[in-house]
Amino acid sequence: MANALVTGASRGIGRAVAQEFARRGDRVVVHYGADRAAAEQTLASLDGSGHAIVGGDLGDPAGARSVVDAAIAALGSLSILVNNAAVAPSAANEHRVDSASFADWQRAWSSMVAVNLVGASNVTMLVAQHMIAQGSGGAIVNVGSRGAFRGEADHPAYAATKAGLQALGQSLALVLAPHGIAVTSVAPGMIATERQAPKLEGAGGDGIRGQSPFDRVGTPEEVAEAVAYLTSPGAVWASGAVLDLNGASYFR
Repeated sequence: MANALVTGASRGIGRAVAQEFARRGDRVVVHYGADRAAAEQTLASLDGSGHAIVGGDLGDPAGARSVVDAAIAALGSLSILVNNAAVAPSAANEHRVDSASFADWQRAWSSMVAVNLVGASNVTMLVAQHMIAQGSGGAIVNVGSRGAFRGEADHPAYAATKAGLQALGQSLALVLAPHGIAVTSVAPGMIATERQAPKLEGAGGDGIRGQSPFDRVGTPEEVAEAVAYLTSPGAVWASGAVLDLNGASYFR
C-alpha cells in the first residue's frame, strides 16, 4: 500500500487516477482547486478507507506548501505524487498570437504558468524533499500533453507550460534517482473528460476522433492505468520517460 497525492483530482483524469490507486489498495489525498463538491464526489467513489481531501490554489506558493503539508498530515507520509492540476484550455482563455489582445495574452500566460508549471514545480520540490527525508523512495508522475510536441495554436501558453513540465520531470529524474525516486510524465492527446464533452459532441467531434486511426479519443481510465504502471515498483527503469498516450494521432 502506498500513500498518494493527486492534484486536480476533482474530476476527469485526476479522478480516474485517484480511483485506480484506491482500487489497488493505495490511500489517496484528493486535491482540488475550487470545486470542493466535485472533489467530495471523487472521495466518495474511492475503494477502501483512509483517504483524504485537501483544497488549495497551487498558483500561490503558500497555497502549494499548504496543500503538501495538509496531505502529509492527513496520511502521515507520501510516496507517490501525480501532478495533474492545470489551468486547461478553454474559449475564455484563448490567446492566438495573431488575434489576442495584449491583456488577454498576459492573463492566459500568467495563470497557466503559475499553476501548470510553477505550481507543479513547487509541489514537486516539497514532496521530493519529503520523500528524500523518508529514505524509502517514491514515484512522481507529471500529466503533460500531446500539445507540448504538436503545439496549440489557440493556447500556446498551455503547450509551453506542459513542455516545461515534462522537461522539469527529466531534470528531476537525474537528481532523484540516487534516492530511489522515479520521475516520469504522460503526454495524453484528446481525452473524453467532462470538459471536452462539448467539443466531442459538437460539429467538430468526428474530426477530433479522426485524428487517431482508432477513430476515437482516449479515456481517463486509459491514462489512469498508465499512471498506475509508472508508479509501480516495476516501472522504476522508466524514470525520465515521457509516455505518449494519443492513440497514434501524433508521432515524435
